[in-house]
Amino acid sequence: METMLEAVARLKALGYVLDLRAAAGAHLVCPACGIRVRADAVDVDETVRFEGDSNPADESILVAVTLPCGDRGLFSAAFGAATPALDVDVLQALAAR
Repeated sequence: METMLEAVARLKALGYVLDLRAAAGAHLVCPACGIRVRADAVDVDETVRFEGDSNPADESILVAVTLPCGDRGLFSAAFGAATPALDVDVLQALAAR
């Protein structure tokens, strides 16, 4: 089973170099370059879920996306009841893709 670090390294090697974060209004934003885009406007290329062996609170998700401009990036979030509201909004918009 692939770890989060292994998945991030594999996807970055494939060109998913932007580290995207959730922002208000179900937007994804790159803190480094300032790109801001609605999550429902991106293409979801791959989704990887990670489940804790013994603790459901250890669940997380990694999503590889292509932005409308062609740039590619990764969005990661905790997955479950404790997921922050901004992340929930983005995950719901991505799931609708």
